[in-house]
Amino acid sequence: MDTPTSNQHTYILDPESPTEMARLIHFDQVVTRAMGGPLAEQTPATVASMQRLLDLACGPGGWVLDVAYDNPHIEVEGVDISKTMIDYAYARARTHKLPNATFGIMDINLPLDYSDETFDLVNARFINGVLKRETWGTFIAECTRILRPGGVLRLTEMVNVGNTTSPAFERIHTLLCQAMWRIGYGFSPDGSSIGITPVLPRLLREAHYESPQIASYAVEFSAQTPYWMDLYRNFEVGYQMALPLFVKLNLATQEEMGQIYQQMLIEMNETSFCGIWNFSTVWGTRPT
Repeated sequence: MDTPTSNQHTYILDPESPTEMARLIHFDQVVTRAMGGPLAEQTPATVASMQRLLDLACGPGGWVLDVAYDNPHIEVEGVDISKTMIDYAYARARTHKLPNATFGIMDINLPLDYSDETFDLVNARFINGVLKRETWGTFIAECTRILRPGGVLRLTEMVNVGNTTSPAFERIHTLLCQAMWRIGYGFSPDGSSIGITPVLPRLLREAHYESPQIASYAVEFSAQTPYWMDLYRNFEVGYQMALPLFVKLNLATQEEMGQIYQQMLIEMNETSFCGIWNFSTVWGTRPT
């Protein structure tokens, strides 16, 4: 397969950043735990019948490794545009002695370098910061092409970054939604939301998937709850990396962004802080 260069990416953050990789390693664990497992909504019989799975934009490879560990009979592959993350994922697979987990470098905005009808399930989590809105249809068509008849396409995306009692958090969330909308991510009509989860079932129906289903998750990260520290660290790192984007798009000055960011951290550390993060998985079966 061709190896894309790092300056060709469409990821909203730097895919080669070690800081971003560390954030994604931890965030991936949080998401899988909140969902109840890497394939929680799939029946045991369905998983038992699968032989080959693919994770698109796999990042550091956490989902691939979890599935490979739980299901030694399944070959699980992950692809990402980041060489840094793929190298790390390979190292983890070797360390954990998982020969059924493999990885490669690939740009999911381009035609996927796989033959027709190769996989039993294609998974992708939080790729709305990778795919521009006009590319979703082509992406799903490619996923459909490489799925076997009866195979499952499984997409997990954020409903929001979080609803909280912190004015500064809400301000940064608003700026993030506006930034993503301006540069072409999501389907919000005005940049007031992430704008992807409402559209996913329709996209699957238009691609002729049978009876798309939805599993929704709500993660409370209020002060003194189990998920508070996990998501606090995620927002601390993620928003710090996103600050230059807000300034570049003239949504705020660098000084204003620094002040809002620091105030968010202060408010998230208050004992009265409350927050809930929502995300959804939408999946459908390719017609036989």
